[in-house]
Amino acid sequence: MKWKSIGVAGYLLVVVAVQGAPMNVVFILADDLGWADTTLYGKTSLYETPNLERLAKRGMVFTHAYSASPLCSPTRASILTGQTPARTGITAPNCHLPKVELKASVNAKAPAGNKSLQCESATRLDTALPTLGKLVKAKGYATAHFGKWHLGPEPYSPLEHGFDIDIPHWPGPGPAGSYVAPWKFKDFKENHLKEHIEDRMAEEAVKWMQKTGKGGKPFFMNYWMFSVHAPFDAKQELIDEYRKKINPSDPQRSPTYAAMIHSMDDAVGSLLDAIDAAGIAGNTAIIFTSDNGGNMYNEIDDTTPTSNFPLRGGKATMFEGGIRVPCVVVWPGITKPGSQCDDIIQSTDFYPTILDLLKIPMPKDHVVDGIDMTPALRGGKVERKEGIITFFPHAPAVPDWLPPAVAIHVGDWKLIRLFYQGENRNHGYLLYNLAEDLGEQHDLSGQYPERVATMDRMIEDYLHQANAVVPQPNPAFDPAQYHPEKIGVQAGKHKASDKTAESNAVDGWIASGTCSIKPGDGVLAIDSTGEDPFVVVQKLKSLAGGPFTLRLKMKSSAAGEAMVYYGKPAVLARTVGFPAESDGIWHEYRVELPTQTLNGLRIDPARGVGHIEIDWIRLEDASKTTLKVWEF
Repeated sequence: MKWKSIGVAGYLLVVVAVQGAPMNVVFILADDLGWADTTLYGKTSLYETPNLERLAKRGMVFTHAYSASPLCSPTRASILTGQTPARTGITAPNCHLPKVELKASVNAKAPAGNKSLQCESATRLDTALPTLGKLVKAKGYATAHFGKWHLGPEPYSPLEHGFDIDIPHWPGPGPAGSYVAPWKFKDFKENHLKEHIEDRMAEEAVKWMQKTGKGGKPFFMNYWMFSVHAPFDAKQELIDEYRKKINPSDPQRSPTYAAMIHSMDDAVGSLLDAIDAAGIAGNTAIIFTSDNGGNMYNEIDDTTPTSNFPLRGGKATMFEGGIRVPCVVVWPGITKPGSQCDDIIQSTDFYPTILDLLKIPMPKDHVVDGIDMTPALRGGKVERKEGIITFFPHAPAVPDWLPPAVAIHVGDWKLIRLFYQGENRNHGYLLYNLAEDLGEQHDLSGQYPERVATMDRMIEDYLHQANAVVPQPNPAFDPAQYHPEKIGVQAGKHKASDKTAESNAVDGWIASGTCSIKPGDGVLAIDSTGEDPFVVVQKLKSLAGGPFTLRLKMKSSAAGEAMVYYGKPAVLARTVGFPAESDGIWHEYRVELPTQTLNGLRIDPARGVGHIEIDWIRLEDASKTTLKVWEF
């Protein structure tokens, strides 16, 4: 049966679908791409996304699309299961850690200044769940996953969740080492030096589509991009181009981040070109969205990676900037080209919608939190009886952070419950009318107590029926150590005086973020009290002869991926992650720093509460000559 696409020069304006033919599905998920990071909503004058605009002309743009979480792994699980993080138990991006936990739990302790005990996330997506990959594969679809997964290594990889292939088969939170080759994927090598990972992922996806098309089977493909997550690097020629366009007064002013978005958009264009060239645009549905809002807490090019203005906050916050995301859905025969929908949708809704449109029955005994949004795709309204729930029982110290919380959107209204932040162990609340206050500057909870009570009952009813593991009151809470003025303030952003810094230094290293340090018995002892512990070396003399290798011997009881930041002393913008063990046993680590000169250095040894000891740290140049040693 022949399919026909009507358009000009590859820019499809109308896609004509032949009734009864099987529909392919391409699900494109960007990583950390904010609502204001594309040209779809008219909120950027720097970033260029012509291929996303090209995609939008084929289908429907959603103006009020939300991720199920302000962080990546929980949203990814929600797409594959149709369930919120409150139900899956995956509430934090820790699925690359060695410890296997299929259920969430509550931390046994918290600092005395915290009113609540935070939750501990599950670390794997349970293979017993009927994920989208499994369901479509059972219906005869060829399936593939390209790019980031971050829901667990084998035996919890895409291969165990219904996908025939997984490239590059990488369990980490971002690309291995860098976007531009050489990479450090375990079993996936670059074709040439300076190859961009998104170019390669698009190439691999296109080759698979072409091969699958010849086999005659319909296909379901995840292209879950690494872009635009840290580490922040890009093609140098694009960085140079965008540097010419920077407006210093624009909050979006990172040429590196703009170049990253450019490559991301190019990859979308490569997929569209291949679909058009194969003549399958009429029977290929395409979904594009992001896993959470834009990153406003790292630093690059002497600024934050992006700005989500006019939204408040960003990635890892419960404000709109952390959870409102771009979204385009193209479903031939269903969506009207160039259309727009202003109804609220959430990432949980893709699961029932895809199954309905592919005529695949919903699995028995699997509760789904999302709703079928097909009526909206047809030009009608989203038939949602209740609001959408965003569950985030954590408090990473980023700008605009909040204590552990859960939120509900009902129409124009949004209520955030702050667990046990009120008086006498009651919850605290923030209420916003987003139609009148998109930037969430005016808390109306005191003016509308009845509305707060009604929406909070909806939250409570949902958490109960979802059997959610929720934060609990901190039995060790000490009001004298409670500092509400620090809520919303990013830890480590206030410079200590030289005198204070020197008094707290250990062999030139000072503590910042959510930790303290002290000299131990020949070690640097670090006590982490939150989710953002890090140590910074003072007055590092500029080193040449890179790329460099950082080696260290460390043991830790604090969970979470470790990171090394490097760059200028005031702006440590480059990052390299490494998987640090939290088993309390000594391990030696080696981290490659792809820079020719080194002027500043910071180590984030974990992302959680616990005790950490570092025995020694060494820096080597490209010839493996030791340049600097800290023995403590």
